[in-house]
Amino acid sequence: MSRRLINLNDDLKALEKDGYEVAVRGGHLVVSNVPYVNARAEVKRGDLVSVLELRGDRTLSPPRQHIAMFAGEHPCDQSGSRLRHIEHSGSRRNLGDGLVVDHSFSAKPKDGYRDYHHKMTTYIEMISSPARKLDPTATAQTYAVAASDDVPSVFRYMDTASTRAGIGAITEKLRMAKVAIVGLGGTGSYVLDLIAKTPVEEIHLFDGDDFFQHNAFRGPGAARFSEISSPKKKVGYWAERYDPLRKGLIQHPVFLDEDNAVLLDEMDFVFLCVDSGAGKRPVVERLEESGKPFIDVGMGVQVAGDQLLGIVRVTTSLPDRRSHFRQHVGLGDAGVDQAYSRNIQIAELNALNASLAVIRWKKLCGFYFDPEDEMTCNYTIDGNVIDNIGRAV
Repeated sequence: MSRRLINLNDDLKALEKDGYEVAVRGGHLVVSNVPYVNARAEVKRGDLVSVLELRGDRTLSPPRQHIAMFAGEHPCDQSGSRLRHIEHSGSRRNLGDGLVVDHSFSAKPKDGYRDYHHKMTTYIEMISSPARKLDPTATAQTYAVAASDDVPSVFRYMDTASTRAGIGAITEKLRMAKVAIVGLGGTGSYVLDLIAKTPVEEIHLFDGDDFFQHNAFRGPGAARFSEISSPKKKVGYWAERYDPLRKGLIQHPVFLDEDNAVLLDEMDFVFLCVDSGAGKRPVVERLEESGKPFIDVGMGVQVAGDQLLGIVRVTTSLPDRRSHFRQHVGLGDAGVDQAYSRNIQIAELNALNASLAVIRWKKLCGFYFDPEDEMTCNYTIDGNVIDNIGRAV
């Protein structure tokens, strides 16, 4: 990604041509080996870092953000006094992909920066000019080739959302090798929509059913008429839908039962999005036997007069906390989840069910703060209330 982006963009190529050590790491533009003066009036070297704003694989010109960051001590003038005119923040931040910065700077020309070459060279000049007064040979134009940091990514284009928000290091907590979604109906398809935007390496899709017209009204996005006119498996439809965003979408066009539930043994985490309690029983039993963590989702909605009411549920099951599961999830033909006789599913409730499930997964990963550590939560439509049932054994 780094090499390709540099080759495609004139402003990045110009930095490299001018002899700067340029790389793209985790959605950030990095110029290494920038000389500066520290508080002891010593010439040191650090890395200048900028959020890299892209439109596809092209840099945004002019850049909208004028802030730059720095890995190293705070730059000073030749006498060791801080460069106050660019000072912004001094907090150490982990940006992800091994990139850690110590300071941020704010210096904006009257008309802004024309491109990233203009931005980086302007900051380099401000930081390095005091160093040259102490050592005339001190320059960031080393003409050394920056080590390639191109690593395979699950995404087909860079995740600039995490970069812009400065949460790259936190997002890395969501890296898993294999996550399974069992059932790609309304809720399962929304789970896919959310998980597809995380750095999970492989997302395994399990569903033996076809994609029907009614599915188009329960899931994310919009299906074309041609896509509902000819038979297609749900796993195929949804894999094609998210293929433009990412790689690692593995299709399993099967219903899981006691004979093939072993397919989940290699998964790191499982989202169970199956309506039938009896249908999910062999899957739950296998997941428990193999010690896999999983989240089960459920909805119970019924018609009351000329309105709808009901509950949306998310239940977590972890290897060391299983006992509560069957208290909240029915595994028979008429269990807890079959409290209502009609299989009513509405897109916003499916989306909410999926969102609550993915939020819970992200809490387990340490992405979100989790003081309650709930094992089951129920959203009641008529009261607009979420009840949490906490830590279980």
